[in-house]
Amino acid sequence: MGFGLPKDERLRRVSRGAKTMFFLLTMLISLLLLSAPILIVIADTLLPSALLSASLPTSSLSLSETISSHFAEYDFRYSLVDVPLVSILRSAIIICVYGLCDGPKRSRWPYLGITTMCSVASLAFVSLKAAYMFDGDARWDGGVGGRARALEVGMVVCSAVLAVAHVAVAYRISCRERRKLLVYKIDIEAVSACKNGFLPRYHKITPPQLREE
Repeated sequence: MGFGLPKDERLRRVSRGAKTMFFLLTMLISLLLLSAPILIVIADTLLPSALLSASLPTSSLSLSETISSHFAEYDFRYSLVDVPLVSILRSAIIICVYGLCDGPKRSRWPYLGITTMCSVASLAFVSLKAAYMFDGDARWDGGVGGRARALEVGMVVCSAVLAVAHVAVAYRISCRERRKLLVYKIDIEAVSACKNGFLPRYHKITPPQLREE
């Protein structure tokens, strides 16, 4: 295990191990930041659906048959099946726009604009749902037990939080792309200045020692 090694060698090994762990952690954080839109889309697609499945009452029917029965008896004031569908539709639109847009289009429009519109619309829908949910007279399907009610509340809150997360990630990406465009614009202007002969106006200054020689 290296206990018989000199103290300096042990310190060097510990230092190398710490640097390696720091490098791996930095790479992992960078990967998570770069893939943040995809991670948010995956979470937005799976979490509300999983909470809906957990909140449904246990019966002899399969999951598809139970969801079909909820669609057949759908009521905006009481049914919960539409909340995961809104999250899935929102995620599908956002990831398609993200995949079709290149760097300049991700800086403002259409990526940031469409993401904001989808998130605001879905957030308004979920907020209206929550208004009925917290109404004392509302009777949501499967909301009889405390555990089912907690899962229903968690599903609505999760969908709302992920809507805000979509906008936050899109705004961060747009800021990053705008910085890239700014740097690229500065580089292009510098190259254009060289080609137009602006920089050669600055003549080379010869040191006095070389002048005397």
